Amino acid sequence: MPEVIFNGPEGRLEGRYHHSRLAGAPIALLLHPHPQQGGTMNNRVVFEVYQAFVRKGFSALRFNFRGVGRSQGAYDEGQGELSDAAAALDWLQSANADAPQCWVGGFSFGAWICMQLLMRRPEINSFIAMAPPANKYDFSFLAPCPASGLILHGSEDNIVPQESVQALAGKLAAQKRISIDYRVIDGANHFFHEHVNQLTEHVTDYLDAELVALAKAAS
Repeated sequence: MPEVIFNGPEGRLEGRYHHSRLAGAPIALLLHPHPQQGGTMNNRVVFEVYQAFVRKGFSALRFNFRGVGRSQGAYDEGQGELSDAAAALDWLQSANADAPQCWVGGFSFGAWICMQLLMRRPEINSFIAMAPPANKYDFSFLAPCPASGLILHGSEDNIVPQESVQALAGKLAAQKRISIDYRVIDGANHFFHEHVNQLTEHVTDYLDAELVALAKAAS
């Protein structure tokens, strides 16, 4: 899990990267929660989901948005962080030019950035959005949503009401040629405290099914 430093729009960005030993491995980019609320690439949810991708043979990258850790710059209300995510994906793709699949995942604020990145980058095959803050940020830009994915939420989330995420999932699922797997983790709060293992089990289960489906579609 070597440290990497790469150029972002406002200077250096700090990350952790695992390069798969498998030839032609898929790639995954993971995005952390709100920079001004203690979010970093070392957040446990981000770390454990990153590890889940690694175990499935992905080349995976997690990084700190501008102004977090050793990443240069200052918080930019989401606009700059989206540019950081695009730069991180550029770096990841340059290190894996032959990757057959591209995935992005994000937790809370990172899920909002993740979904915006979908709209910018048509090469993204699938996404994982964990506790997307559908009550705090506008997700109407997903019209249409360009990729299928997994949305995970906790039944006891008192920061982002379950109803708002369910409505978002339903709106996306109603679109043509899009499949949304919406799962609620019983008893989990917004941070998935004491439920991170269940969350990663859901992610692994989804990856297993989707990798098989994508491989069949490509053959």
